[in-house]
Amino acid sequence: MFQNKHYRQLFSGKDLTYFTVSVKETDLRIGASKNLYDVALQSVIKYRRQIEQYIKSHKTFLTSLTPVGCESDCAYIIKRMCKAAHKAGVGPMACVAGIISELVAIDLLKHSEEIIVENGGDIFIKTNSPRKVGIYAGTSPFNNRLGMVIEPQHTPMGICTSAGKIGHSLSFGHADAVTVLSKDTALADAAATAVGNMVKTPRDIDRAIAFARTIDGVLGVIIIIDDSMGAWGDIKIVKL
Repeated sequence: MFQNKHYRQLFSGKDLTYFTVSVKETDLRIGASKNLYDVALQSVIKYRRQIEQYIKSHKTFLTSLTPVGCESDCAYIIKRMCKAAHKAGVGPMACVAGIISELVAIDLLKHSEEIIVENGGDIFIKTNSPRKVGIYAGTSPFNNRLGMVIEPQHTPMGICTSAGKIGHSLSFGHADAVTVLSKDTALADAAATAVGNMVKTPRDIDRAIAFARTIDGVLGVIIIIDDSMGAWGDIKIVKL
């Protein structure tokens, strides 16, 4: 199903070259010092193939909504997904977008000093200058009005967003946006899902933030639902 990803303009920068790489469900918007489409495409195909091959013999890896174990000789991407899922208490596929963003970006960093990879609202960023990342929050009055300043010394960084009201990813909550920051993009993605599942009304914000703080590796969280917002961590929030 086609989705108009107009939120992507919330993280663009004029000093980078932007291009899109799409393979099946994976749809990346990438910013780099030059167009690295061919390198990125091969990277996406590589990591998708590793996940798809693992799922063929481990069906629960695809369907489980809770953490699962993984084989000791499985691919690195599978181990990272299982580890992040265990920390956040969700199924491993909850962090598939985040881990693909990160690993593709790492491949591209061999060719560009700065990289931004966005995959369905899940971002990996390595920058040499401050970047402003906007928060897309659906129908909330905060939508397109708030952003975060990401300082270069804090990158590489994962910035992942889960929403209960928009997007195709599974969520049991009703938040307009739950954004999590972590050095581990897979963990940021998994934690955003886990925290987002808890937010059904504005009254859940404090409890959800308290839970996010218990996840080792989470550096900050922003929760938006309707006209309410809560935040914790080393986050510089600015008006857009």
